[in-house]
Amino acid sequence: MKRILLAAAALVFTVAMKAQTQTPQQTPDDVMKLNQEKHDFGKIPQGPPSADFYFEITNKSDKAIVVESAQASCGCTTPEVPKEPIAPGGTAKLKVSYNAMNIGGFTKTVSIKIAGIDQPKVVTITGEVLAKDAYDEYVKTLPPVKTEPVKDDKSKTKTGKTKTKTNKSGTN
Repeated sequence: MKRILLAAAALVFTVAMKAQTQTPQQTPDDVMKLNQEKHDFGKIPQGPPSADFYFEITNKSDKAIVVESAQASCGCTTPEVPKEPIAPGGTAKLKVSYNAMNIGGFTKTVSIKIAGIDQPKVVTITGEVLAKDAYDEYVKTLPPVKTEPVKDDKSKTKTGKTKTKTNKSGTN
C-alpha cells in the first residue's frame, strides 16, 4: 500500500513539474493591438444604411498574423475580416456593421480569432437606435458644427496664412 501511495505521489509531482516547464499559451494581446476595444455609435437612426466601424489591428509580433475568423454575438452584427496576413508592424482593418432595424439600446460583441492562438479577442459595439422622427428631433438639439474652408497648399504662405493676389488696378 505504501508503494502505491509513493508511486502516486511521484506521478503527481512529475506531472506538476512538467506543467510548470511548458511555455505559456500566447494570447491575442501578445501579438496584436487594437485602436480601441469598444466603440459607441451614440444615437443612430433606425433602418438602412447600417452603422459601420473599422477596428484597426496592428501586428506587434515579429511574425505575420492571420485573422482566421470573426464571430458576432447576433445576426444583426456583421464583421468582415481582413483577407491578407498582417505583416510585423503592419495594420489591417476589421469592419463591423450593425443593422439598425430594432429601436432601442444595443451592446454587441465580436470575437476575433487569430490563427495559432486559442483564445479570441473580444471587441464591443454599443449605441442606441432611434425611430427616424425621434432621431431628427435629436439632431435638432445638437450644437451646429463649425466647418472651415479647405485650402490647397498653393494658397498658403509659410506662416499658414492665405495669400491674395492684387492686380495692378487694385482689385482682387
